[in-house]
Amino acid sequence: MSSTDTPNQNPKAPSNHPEAPDHNPEAPDHHPEAPSWNPEALDEILSNDEGRPVLFTNARILTMDPLIGTMTGADLLFVGSLIVGVGPAIVTAAQDDNAIVVDCVGMTIAPAVVDTVALAGGRAQRSEYVATLTPGNVSDFLVLPDALASGVPDAVATALTRPEQICALVAAGRPVLWAGVDVPGRATDPGTGIQVIPGTGIPAAPDLTGTPRVGVWIDRNDFLHQELTADGRYDETRGGRPHAYQGRYWIDGDRIDYLDDLGFWAYGEFQGDELHHAGYVMKLTQRDLT
Repeated sequence: MSSTDTPNQNPKAPSNHPEAPDHNPEAPDHHPEAPSWNPEALDEILSNDEGRPVLFTNARILTMDPLIGTMTGADLLFVGSLIVGVGPAIVTAAQDDNAIVVDCVGMTIAPAVVDTVALAGGRAQRSEYVATLTPGNVSDFLVLPDALASGVPDAVATALTRPEQICALVAAGRPVLWAGVDVPGRATDPGTGIQVIPGTGIPAAPDLTGTPRVGVWIDRNDFLHQELTADGRYDETRGGRPHAYQGRYWIDGDRIDYLDDLGFWAYGEFQGDELHHAGYVMKLTQRDLT
């Protein structure tokens, strides 16, 4: 089916993939055929607790890699959050590898994270490119009908303006959108328990009582003292000047984000027993055990 099909074609005829229908701004926010796109494959991916490879096959792939380029009739293979193969004929090993296979005939796969500097010709070396669909990179990609993706800009425009026409949006190997609708339990679902401070939209800090990173951090020159308290607040002393900066902080893995009471954001990183922040290297010298 294509945009040149005759108007009297049965719209309920079975299809292996959704098409690009005429856009009606008053229509519901998903097109009629979307729910029929590979529902069994989605179920397999969501229940994949055994680390099985996932293979999107028979697609046109816009890799954005200057060496690999665009491939037709090609496959994208990923395991977990990493792409491990791209190109034709990978599907021949799908049975050997017990892969989950998603048929993408008539579809284009494009990067979901777009290197606009590369699109504008601003990268001099292949090693400078980011977010390409290249083995070893994170499996962030879009799947949508060929008619909606003549190139990466078109694919991204569709994702931003008509997400109901996306067949799949995959982030780090996990579906976020499928057949134009949110995947239940997706990581970015606003209903996953993140609380905000009323009237601000700012995430509320969790109770950090007893956590090993709460306490006073001091840099090697004894200039910066940064106290992290269990209620998610920080208080900096600089060069003996108390309360130089104060605000809120959030820890995510080894990353710490600061929102100062003056309104600016900053960040730091825990590296072993050190806290690196704005050029300072600090160590925990006084732990808050309350």
